[in-house]
Amino acid sequence: MKPIIALDADGVLLNYHEAYADAWARAFGARPALRDPVAYWPIDRWDVRRLHGDELAAFRDCFDAHFWSTIPAIPGAVDACHDLVEAGYDLVCVTAMERRFETARLLNLENLGFPISRVIATQSVQSDISPKAAALRELAPVAFVDDFLPYMRGISKNIHAALVLREPNGSPNEGSGLDHVDSQHADLADFARWWLNEK
Repeated sequence: MKPIIALDADGVLLNYHEAYADAWARAFGARPALRDPVAYWPIDRWDVRRLHGDELAAFRDCFDAHFWSTIPAIPGAVDACHDLVEAGYDLVCVTAMERRFETARLLNLENLGFPISRVIATQSVQSDISPKAAALRELAPVAFVDDFLPYMRGISKNIHAALVLREPNGSPNEGSGLDHVDSQHADLADFARWWLNEK
């Protein structure tokens, strides 16, 4: 068996920020203007209003199978994955999303050319332990790459925890939780270069 590297999707493989703006355009007819290019959360990145009631329901309706199967790749992520596969690793996407969209996510990755043939969807609730911890324990990867520090909580110490820092404004990727992270990277391409040089 080849060693496995587990990869988060949104923020690591896929550009959720751009997809969010596309969903806004689907719901309200116009793509929002950019407000803060280094904001971690899309609601802060784009010049959008807080939604309530019918508007919120209409926006949520746009997060359907079409949405989850058409998110663009983060620049450099597809090539980084091919580099890892060529170096002898199997890649598995471990993502916090509704399980009913697992197939749409896999289709998205395949259509973009990612060498990933398996997606594991987990809950997205926040607690003292990462909702991805159980799946990672069963999968037993050599490394796990995510862009959300709380999802590193409670994962096995045998798994190399690699954190993608990405946009800093409003980021949850700070504080004492960083003590449980084994390495920090600008993006997946940076992780792949570092990991392959280290190994």
